[in-house]
Amino acid sequence: MGSSGVAGGGMVKRRGCSCTKDDFLPEESFKSFGNYLSALRETPMRLRDRALSRSLDSTELHEVKAQSQHEMKKTLSWWDLMWFGIGAVIGAGIFVLTGLEAKEHAGPAVVLSYVVSGVSAMLSVFCYTEFAVEIPVAGGSFAYLRVELGDFVAFIAAGNILLEYVIGGAAVARSWTSYFATLLNHKPDDFLIKAHGLTEGYNKLDPIAVGVCGIICLFAVLSTKGSSRLNYIASIIHVVVILFIIIAGLTKADFNNYTPFAPFGARGVFKSSAVLFFAYIGFDAVSTMAEETKAPARDIPIGLVGSMVITTVAYCLLAVTLCLMQPYTKIDINAPFSVAFQAVGWDWANYIVAAGALKGMTTVLLVGAVGQARYMTHIARTHMLPPWFAKVDSRTGTPVNATVVMLAATAVIAFFTKLDILAELLSISTLFIFMLVAVALLVRRYYVAGVTTPADRLKLAACLALIIGSSVATATYWGLSENGWVGYVITVPIWLLSTLALWAFVPHARDPKLWGVPLVPWLPSASIAINIFLLGSIDGASFKRFGLWTGALLIYYFLFGLHACYDTAKAAGELKKVEEGNVVGAVANPGLKGGYGTTVNPST
Repeated sequence: MGSSGVAGGGMVKRRGCSCTKDDFLPEESFKSFGNYLSALRETPMRLRDRALSRSLDSTELHEVKAQSQHEMKKTLSWWDLMWFGIGAVIGAGIFVLTGLEAKEHAGPAVVLSYVVSGVSAMLSVFCYTEFAVEIPVAGGSFAYLRVELGDFVAFIAAGNILLEYVIGGAAVARSWTSYFATLLNHKPDDFLIKAHGLTEGYNKLDPIAVGVCGIICLFAVLSTKGSSRLNYIASIIHVVVILFIIIAGLTKADFNNYTPFAPFGARGVFKSSAVLFFAYIGFDAVSTMAEETKAPARDIPIGLVGSMVITTVAYCLLAVTLCLMQPYTKIDINAPFSVAFQAVGWDWANYIVAAGALKGMTTVLLVGAVGQARYMTHIARTHMLPPWFAKVDSRTGTPVNATVVMLAATAVIAFFTKLDILAELLSISTLFIFMLVAVALLVRRYYVAGVTTPADRLKLAACLALIIGSSVATATYWGLSENGWVGYVITVPIWLLSTLALWAFVPHARDPKLWGVPLVPWLPSASIAINIFLLGSIDGASFKRFGLWTGALLIYYFLFGLHACYDTAKAAGELKKVEEGNVVGAVANPGLKGGYGTTVNPST
């Protein structure tokens, strides 16, 4: 592997210069053009190996971590994680999307939309927490999926994870500009520059959002603990502002504004739920900080679950307050709370609301910057992305390269793209990933190589196929049928019976060592169903964008990522250490010698 090969103990020998070819493509397949052509010819074999290979907990915790050369500093407690969670989640979603969804899709019933998306988010929090405690690494859901569902699924999820963070940060940065404008007595879009030659939705340029991303980048690369202190000081101020909005806003409540309660019906409530899931995004960033947590088994459950409970209650109270202050038809979609206080004659409160919103969105950007860099770092440790992104600075203990690149991409998207386009595309990526994490948790609990019998493996695969299939059918029927009900009579019982069968007929192969999701398989199965159902409420144009992005990911994977991670696994001896296969792959290839969980090295 040359100077970037894997040496003894899993360390990577790196050159001092960070701008050489070996920092980006050090693998054997890219040493020469002839090597690359040979690798391309082996694509089917290599794809089979990576698709049917599962990593190990120990590999993620030791060998993969060692690729960064330096350890991240363990400085975070449950207090830090809880405030990171609050800071990561409460931001643009509640301060901007509440008004948009209340006015256009849900009316005052937007509070129910927050309840539905909050339940889905809480189920996902449980799944993330168990994984983060058991595999406390910076890779978050990428590492969890790599261990349970294999490299190929993990890469597809990884690409969408990175998209989620870039788009989420861009959406928040755009919202930051809107509230900054209202703070200075301007209309929300006054500071945007209209570019007449660009397509609608991409023609209002936002230079302030770019500047905000640059400032956040400086904080994120300097220190994780310093970012934590800044975050919870800002978040405490933010919580005080939220309490002010709720208490002061309810003194101006008019219950006539709650009639009609659900003008767009149940369909509007669920459509809003799918979009408002954006408001809960951020807690997964906290799971990426597990590697920097002092006592993961204690701190992660308190930090993640505690922050999500506080966030859900705050969202519901804020949604109720907004819709009691103004008729839903008069809510401003850009700065709803500021304009609502102006409408009831409290112009001075506009400044408090705008300042609180700015602080909230600043912490969302900060925590997002910290989380997205750690995702990219762990992905690059496996060489699915160039290993240059995996470098951890020896002085600050932070992944500087990954942080700068991710925030640069965020700034570019924020400069051009309208908020509603960002929000719906973001929700698709997030719901898709959260669904995969729930599937991975069921695989983790019910399958262990050498423990699970072939018969139990097939039963597990059948149950998972029915759970996912019935959830997809329910979501599809919801999307295509305006008033029908017959389809639900078929699909919902299939989901219920398949989950019951998993509980009754497939024995647990592994119990959590430190902290576990309660009521398995019911809660993970419900998470799968709700996430897929909410996906069915998102518009078709967003799915087209999602499809184009996934297609671009596959092109990159087949040309570069597949060969890089295959070479890295081969050099590290992982091809002989990993658990090969997956539950679905075992069913699709019943004649595979050795079956799931045995060593099948296709290169021999």
